[in-house]
Order: sequence, then C-alpha cells, then structure tokens
Amino acid sequence: MKPWIILTLTVALAAACGRSVPDDARIVVAGDSVMAWNRSTGASVADGLAAQLGEPVGDVSLALAQVGGGRGPLNIPTQLAGLTPEWVVLNGGANDLSSNCNCSDCGAVLDLMISAEGTKGTIPALVADLRGRGSRVIWADYYTTPRHAGTSCEAPYQVLENRLGRMAQADAGVTLVNMDDVFRPDDPSLFASDRIHPSEKGSARIAALVAPLLGP
Repeated sequence: MKPWIILTLTVALAAACGRSVPDDARIVVAGDSVMAWNRSTGASVADGLAAQLGEPVGDVSLALAQVGGGRGPLNIPTQLAGLTPEWVVLNGGANDLSSNCNCSDCGAVLDLMISAEGTKGTIPALVADLRGRGSRVIWADYYTTPRHAGTSCEAPYQVLENRLGRMAQADAGVTLVNMDDVFRPDDPSLFASDRIHPSEKGSARIAALVAPLLGP
C-alpha cells in the first residue's frame, strides 16, 4: 500500500530551501517529500501546522530522504541529530523501498527498516532515540497514490503500516496516524500533477490530521 518513487536531485535541492528550526519551536517535522512538498509556496505540512496551531514549527524534511540510506539531510535520522523538541512529526521508508526492491521481494528491506514485531530496525532505533531525548513522536503513515492504487506496490506498504502499528502500540509516547484517513486516491484535488505528491490541499489535510494531537 502507499507506494512511492525516487525523485530527481534537482527536486530535492529545491525542496531544501527554507529548511529551519526556530529556537522556540516545540514541534519539528522531519521525513521525505510528502512532508517537504509545497514548501516553496508556504503550504507544506509544517506550514499548515504552524498556521493551525499559531506557533512556530521546525521543518527539516527533504525530498529523497531515506530512513536507512542517504547522506546528510537525505538521511532522516541525521535530519534530527541534536534536536530535542517536545514533538517530532515524521514519516519515511518509501524511498528505501523504491530504491532497493521496486515493489517486489521487499522482505529484506522491510526487515532492515522495522522487524515484524516492530521492535528492531532503523525505524524503531530512531524512535527510541527520540523518545530517549524526551520527544513524543507522531509517525505519519503514507496515503495511497493514484498512480499506484490497485497495483502490486500496495503490498509492501501494507506490511510497513502493520509493523509501524505494532511499534506504536508498545509506547504511549508514539502515535501512528494514517494519511489514508484523509486521502482518497480517486480525488485528484489532493495530489500534485505527478499524482504522487500532495497538492497544497493535500498537505493541509495532513496538517489537519496531525494538529489535534499536538496539544500543549
């Protein structure tokens, strides 16, 4: 479920513009291009959260970022290095899958990211590190994209979602939200022209899904 693709480095560099963490931000958004999309127009997920909550929100997300791969800010754990916000809102894993298994034979890639029981792998290690710093974590699971709905690419994303759910169940400080709760793959208004990334309306939907969970 919720398949993804790798974008060009040009897009990644463009999405990097404006990355920042205000000194007084209690919330930081991290992850891949689902979070970073629409930043250039002031309509990313972090922008939406800032508008809805009326407070500064940090944003270190970047297109092409991976959970296990990538260098510098293209590695999601590295995005968050040295940060200790009250809340971290993040996603990840799609670029790892699309780079390494192309929607088939993804078992080994999934296991590296998160084990079947949700306790081992790069994702649980990142979340445990954030929790050890005192941050609460909201992990946003991917929506289903129009370009891949109904294809074989849905299967590994369903496995990822199930494992993320087990991880979240084990820690009250970790919440899993499902972007499919506010997205429909047959609603083109929620997607950019590539039929994969969120439109400004889609980014606003993600922010609205997360915002009520970020209480003082």
